[in-house]
Amino acid sequence: MTHYSFKQARPEQLGVVAVLYGGTSAEREISLRSGAAVINALREEGVAVEPVDVGENPLQQLQKLKVDRVFIALHGAGGEDGKIQALLEWMNLPYTGSGIAASALCMDKLRTKQLWRGCGLSTPDYAVLNSSSDWNLIIEQLGGEAMVKPCHEGSSIGMAKVKSAAELQQAFEAAQRYDRLVLAERYIRGAEYTVAILDGIALPPIKLETNHQFYDFSAKYQANDTRYICPCGLNDADERRLKQLAADAFNAAGASGWGRVDVMADANGNFYLLELNTVPGMTDHSLVPMAAKAAGYSFNQLVLAILSQTLD
Repeated sequence: MTHYSFKQARPEQLGVVAVLYGGTSAEREISLRSGAAVINALREEGVAVEPVDVGENPLQQLQKLKVDRVFIALHGAGGEDGKIQALLEWMNLPYTGSGIAASALCMDKLRTKQLWRGCGLSTPDYAVLNSSSDWNLIIEQLGGEAMVKPCHEGSSIGMAKVKSAAELQQAFEAAQRYDRLVLAERYIRGAEYTVAILDGIALPPIKLETNHQFYDFSAKYQANDTRYICPCGLNDADERRLKQLAADAFNAAGASGWGRVDVMADANGNFYLLELNTVPGMTDHSLVPMAAKAAGYSFNQLVLAILSQTLD
């Protein structure tokens, strides 16, 4: 059995911590929940916290405060895409998670896939969609079933599973309401896994099972019948292979601190990388806290481990 050991700073080492949450993206409601959980955990551990519900002018908000470091609990545009990271770098404030370049890259599903392909890491075949796309040809090339995704959204917002050219076109038009860049990805029929990464270490993988068509927004945040299986049921060799793929994907993207890699397995046990989330959810339905618990870490210990990395 793997033994996990992560740095746990003392409250006095951390000073005053700004927790950035809320924001203005489509994932605001989830971020409010993540931030509230993080704020509560830090306060329970005796850490001084300044909650910041990020609005249109985060520079002005942060300049009013005297803080030593920042826990980023912002999801989506403005929080995961490198913008807030760039601001914090300019202000010389240590912050949790990945830096500017990796944050910007991983927010872009298309360019993340292109990077992984270039590194020889497996990810499903895909096509970039636009209003003049040949819908029949694309659905045929992708094997008759596809997932349509806005390239810069998270939490499965704007995603749809399609089985025909007409559905593909409809899903593209719906996804365009969220993003000008839309991707169609070959649908991998099989088991879905997620692997949390903390301080460069892959935590126990979680297998996801849902009665929905796919692991959508409702299955992630609202449904009570989504099944989270950990240990994930793979044999030791396949679990090691899955964890290694996730770690390789994380490192290839230049990510750091913590994150979560989503993976599909086909009927033959081949793994395919879907995406990399650099600021995963920290709600009561969230996956990184579940993986940490399987590794022997409470939610509070996980929050401290993430924040402790800002001391390095």
